[in-house]
Amino acid sequence: MTVSWWVWAALMLAIAAMLAIDLFLHRDNHVIGFREAAIWSGIWIAAGLLFGVLLLAWQGGDVAGTYFAGYLIEKALSIDNVFIFALIFTTFAVPAALQHKVLFWGVIGALVFRFVFIFVGAELLETFFWTAYVFGAFLIYTGYKMAFRHGEQTPPDRNPVVRLVRRIVPTDPQYHGAKFFTRIDGKRVATLLFVVLIAVEATDLIFAVDSVAAILAITTSTFIVWSANAFAILGLRSLYFCLAGLLRRFVHLHYGLAVLLAFAGVKLILSETPIGKLPIPLTLGVIVITIAVSIVSSLRSTREAAAPAPPGKS
Repeated sequence: MTVSWWVWAALMLAIAAMLAIDLFLHRDNHVIGFREAAIWSGIWIAAGLLFGVLLLAWQGGDVAGTYFAGYLIEKALSIDNVFIFALIFTTFAVPAALQHKVLFWGVIGALVFRFVFIFVGAELLETFFWTAYVFGAFLIYTGYKMAFRHGEQTPPDRNPVVRLVRRIVPTDPQYHGAKFFTRIDGKRVATLLFVVLIAVEATDLIFAVDSVAAILAITTSTFIVWSANAFAILGLRSLYFCLAGLLRRFVHLHYGLAVLLAFAGVKLILSETPIGKLPIPLTLGVIVITIAVSIVSSLRSTREAAAPAPPGKS
């Protein structure tokens, strides 16, 4: 899919405008409640779906279907980001009013990481056919780790990048409002909020590798890959505040995400064999069914576990 420079420019301006609106509306660093988060989640999801409709009218069903498949898999994988964000905020005891600012700048970093990875990854896949096998094997292995070693994350305060920053940048182990840097005794130092931001960026860098590789298994069109990533990430902050209190109920979600990563890996490998690329309708079906089954299974399992025992039973 060849896209003119002005289309790229229009997309970038639209994303920048949406980020600016989000920053303006939350410039007072207030605590975001569930209702506000749900409304904004709906707005960002609607924006992502509307872009897909525009692609349908402009480029037809195949391109739109590819975008929706990429958008869904990125949106599903972003839920796993929410788990890590919750762990980081709990570990560092981040005040609720400051969490949105960290997530906002974290999303800016995520967009930059993905922009670089998308163009590098797409170029590698287009130039060297064997990189499809490497990326495919990487996704299958990542899916295995997510399914069977999901609880083995390194605590954020022990993250090598965070520890390195603390060694290089003078840091005060306190929060100073919404400031990333402040002055103490005339010396400029980083605040604990800056350390939290580095922890978010470092973990998202790892997620960026997984998610970009997964969507490149669907298409190597940089425009589709970037737009699907961008619209999925735009709603990440609101998604966090919507789901933060429900994360404990998604007990089986990581199995579904593991299946999606492994499926993407197999799909990427098959694309370089006589079988060729799998049809987009099949890809969309696998993504939707896998996410739905894992979420419904999680909710049913946790509901049954929380249900009171019948009278007469202990």
